[in-house]
Parts: sequence; C-alpha cells; structure tokens
Amino acid sequence: MYLVAIAWLYVTVMMAVAEAAAPGGSWLGAFFTFALYGVLPLSIVLYILGTPARKRRLRAAQTAQAPGHAAPEPTSRAAGATDAIAPDAGGQAPAAAEPPGIAPMREKA
Repeated sequence: MYLVAIAWLYVTVMMAVAEAAAPGGSWLGAFFTFALYGVLPLSIVLYILGTPARKRRLRAAQTAQAPGHAAPEPTSRAAGATDAIAPDAGGQAPAAAEPPGIAPMREKA
C-alpha cells in the first residue's frame, strides 16, 4: 500500500516541477498542484484504507484493559513442548504411513 502512495507522491512532485518550470507556470501553481493532486487525495485514501487496522488496534486495546482479562495462551503448541522437542508445532497431526501390505503398481512390459 505504501509503495503505491510513494509512487503517487513522486508523480505529483514531477507534475509540480513541470508546473513551476513551465514558461507560464508559477511556484504558487506548483504548490497547489502538489497539495490538491497529491497530498489531499492521498491522505483521504490512506485514512480510509487504514480504518480496519485502527479498529483492530482499538478493539485489542479495549480487550486488554477489560477487567479479568488474561493473556491469550498459544494454541499451536502442545503443553510444555519446545522447539527442540517438537520441530513441527503447526497444530496439524502428522501424516500416517501407508499400510505395508499394499504393493506399488508397475507397468506391464
């Protein structure tokens, strides 16, 4: 998201430079070009796109301040497991081996 914002600011800076360098252009026109084409719309778009993250942070802060709130315990690891003992602590059961009584199919020659 920030890459697009930086690219848009670059475009508007180049527009402002072109406005200032034009024979009939002015520094005031360049400033308003940058402010009205770059900073104002970009600030509105970034504010709107940042709303879900702000809501999540606010909800997390309210939950943390609630009385009787305990810190969440990690659910992906077994009780007492460490990285050295349980390298695959993803919470999924390991795949079972195939039964030994099944022979692989071979092509007929």
